[in-house]
Amino acid sequence: MSATEPDSEVEGEVDEPESTTSLAELPPSAKLVYKVLEYEGSMTQEEIAGESRLCARTVRYALGKLENEGLVTSRVCLEDARQSKYRIVD
Repeated sequence: MSATEPDSEVEGEVDEPESTTSLAELPPSAKLVYKVLEYEGSMTQEEIAGESRLCARTVRYALGKLENEGLVTSRVCLEDARQSKYRIVD
């Protein structure tokens, strides 16, 4: 019994931010898109696809995952209202 007690205490003490845990659990494409946005700043799907060399469908999937986790937000692009700009949540 004492062998399982320290494990439960250690799990309770872990204080990782939710976004770090969420990002670690995401697929590799979402991690790559996140890193591209981290280095380049606000970008459209097309710009992310060009920078990351992922296909548009994969970028769309990755952005959906990132938005669901609350790691990325989107806004209407002022240059072209048909597109959205994506950025990392502060």
